[in-house]
Order: sequence, then C-alpha cells, then structure tokens
Amino acid sequence: MSDAPDFETALKRLEDIVKKLENGELSLDSALELFEEGVKLSRFCHTKLEEAERRVEILLKNDSGQMRAVPFESGNER
Repeated sequence: MSDAPDFETALKRLEDIVKKLENGELSLDSALELFEEGVKLSRFCHTKLEEAERRVEILLKNDSGQMRAVPFESGNER
C-alpha cells in the first residue's frame, strides 16, 4: 500500500492545516512546518485534479478527436 494519500484525505488535511495557520497560535517553526506540508498537499491535489481533467477530456472526445459537449447529470434530477 502506498504512503500517498488519496485526494479526499489530502484535501481534508490541507483544510485542517489552513485552519491551524489562520488561528495564529503556532510557533514560527510549527507554522513553517505546517505551511511546507500544506504546499506539498496543495501540489498533490492540483496534480490529481489535472489528471482527472485529462481523463475527462479523453472520454469526451468524439471519433474525430474534437471535444463534444455532454450534459452533466448528477443523478438527483428526477
């Protein structure tokens, strides 16, 4: 099993870090450590979102390679 978190776990941790940093009650060293972790998590999440976007684009291309509009269905539209 990989040590890398999944997107949802990384995003939740990033939200927790932001709350702690906004609180302002950390020492400078602790704040810097959390900031560094947050930057890594932010980059990880950004990469995952880019990968998902590329996969969606591939799935939405028509036979001639052009993008086609597909309506989003959330499943709650009954």
